[in-house]
Amino acid sequence: MSKTYRVLVVGLGKRGLHHATFFKANPRFQLAGIASRDQARLQGALSKLGQVPSASDARALALSVKPDVFCFCTPPGVRLDLIKLGIECGTKLIAFEKPVALTSAELFAIRDLIRKAGVKAVISHQHRYGVHYRKVKEIAASGALGRIHTVYGTATGWMTHMLSHLIDYTCWFNNYTPGAWVMAQAAGRHKLTDNHPSPDYLGGFVQFANGVRGIYEVGAGAPDQPEVGKWWGKNRMGAQGTEGFAEVLTNGGWRAVTKGGGHQSGDGAMNYDLDMPPYIQEMADWLDDDKKAHPCNFDHACLGAEIMLALQRSAAEGSQVALPLATVADEQALLKAKLADRPVLVSCDPNRKEFGLG
Repeated sequence: MSKTYRVLVVGLGKRGLHHATFFKANPRFQLAGIASRDQARLQGALSKLGQVPSASDARALALSVKPDVFCFCTPPGVRLDLIKLGIECGTKLIAFEKPVALTSAELFAIRDLIRKAGVKAVISHQHRYGVHYRKVKEIAASGALGRIHTVYGTATGWMTHMLSHLIDYTCWFNNYTPGAWVMAQAAGRHKLTDNHPSPDYLGGFVQFANGVRGIYEVGAGAPDQPEVGKWWGKNRMGAQGTEGFAEVLTNGGWRAVTKGGGHQSGDGAMNYDLDMPPYIQEMADWLDDDKKAHPCNFDHACLGAEIMLALQRSAAEGSQVALPLATVADEQALLKAKLADRPVLVSCDPNRKEFGLG
């Protein structure tokens, strides 16, 4: 009989409730507890989830429950202490939201803790389960694009919300080849005080070790996708090769042109009801068998996190930055010290309101 794994979910905003709901729906997991300091959210979650052990004190509940899976869905400013708690309570797998860390100092500390403890870790890059994302990966892997020379991603959402997604999926298209160096620029200070602190606009280049070039833009100056209505869904990721291209729009399907197949396209949109079940199931698969590493595993996410932090460091320092990072830094502080205090220039009218420009 398959083992049932006990899960504790900490943080009960939209994403935390998604995780708790889909863990509970999967027969391989028992929702053994939920925790939030926000009593209204805690009570709201209980009204949807039923009688589940709950507490406002995550530490006390974690040490009592001793879960197999410690899942936390919180803003990015509280990663390290929760990683420590997950390890302290003896969990086998820690699942948490992107981005992995706000600074390279924090990233390296988290990586050291996870490796020393020998626990598995999964990062919530679950968009990849969409049929449109998987179709683009299939085309890129098939050879139909010829030699892939460029991967790219753009999003009008700001950096700390969206760049981790863009980098992870395009690294997937490029078989998670490590980066060699980056170069970037940034502008705008409005979102530096957001709970996902970011420059208003960041654009940059990544040279991957296999010669593929990555091109990324996020925020106010990133190109609009007028064919997509939902502002948070205006995200485009793709791969270009010597024989064609394939790209996905988060809320606008996929499209491709290949030498043998001509123009192709299909539907698809981000849908938690479809994307979350396989994301959750593959945690059970990995817990069952070490050889079945979760596609959203921590090592994959760390490759992207170093790229994301190196882009910020490059924008602050005005120079190329080599990968892997050899030293730690506080990239948030570097950006705050260097970004000019003048309004960002936007690519489209919908961005004006989102970036405090009326």
